[in-house]
Amino acid sequence: MNRRLIVRLVLAAGLALQSVASHGENVLRVSAIPDEAPTELQRKFAPLGKYLEKETGVKVEFLPVTDYAAVVEALATRKIDLAWLGGFTFVQARLRTNGRVIPIVQRQEDAAFTSRFITIHDDIKTLADLKGRSLAFGSPSSTSGHLMPRHFLLRAGIDPDRDLKNVAFSGAHDATAAFVQSGRVDAGVLNASVWDKLVEQKKVDAARVRVFATTPPYFDYNWTVRGDLDPALVRALTQAFLKLDPANPEHKEIMALQRASRFIPTRSENYQGIEAAARSAGLIK
Repeated sequence: MNRRLIVRLVLAAGLALQSVASHGENVLRVSAIPDEAPTELQRKFAPLGKYLEKETGVKVEFLPVTDYAAVVEALATRKIDLAWLGGFTFVQARLRTNGRVIPIVQRQEDAAFTSRFITIHDDIKTLADLKGRSLAFGSPSSTSGHLMPRHFLLRAGIDPDRDLKNVAFSGAHDATAAFVQSGRVDAGVLNASVWDKLVEQKKVDAARVRVFATTPPYFDYNWTVRGDLDPALVRALTQAFLKLDPANPEHKEIMALQRASRFIPTRSENYQGIEAAARSAGLIK
């Protein structure tokens, strides 16, 4: 590559970052669905936030929220710019904004995500054994903690509202595991990624709590921007995520905390199946 071309490329990169900083985006406001404890969400995001600041030249601020609906509303009312959403909350955000949100990337794992049904009871071996028992979902708006497990239960001929003794909502995946381990419910369902993390960190007794069923795969989490965010910043954010590589020592902690092998581009069409499941389950009218 000749020197003149190198100079042009360097100047172009500099102008791109200057464009990001000059469109009024002085602070990138980021949030996430509260699918785990607030302290865990902050811990997971901290190194990623610093990385995004470095890559975009824009200050990054993480704004925690109290529930899933608050993230959707914050995107719709321009109170946040970038959000970590589940598949269902993305669908809700797209409907709430008449399509004015854009999913930019997802983890490779999110293209074939699953949920795990767990219990401490030896006599619960299949989904059919849940009839007449109590079950904990996560948040009502959780894709992997409610919508898709409900969808697959219905496909298996089990209506949670009719066939189960009691349905509880724990509010988050780690809380669901705690409900089951304490015996508060007979079974629970949470996303596979959080389950694996809880087992690795020994925050759940894997000798006592076991997985008895796993859902078929579906699309889930993504990073979504509000549709009117400066296009130069959207491009910079997208490229920053796509550059992340667990083989790079500087990226290793970020990817481990995000439980990602890599980030890949995504698009709205990937979540049509989620919307269809939500409509079929009566969660979207």
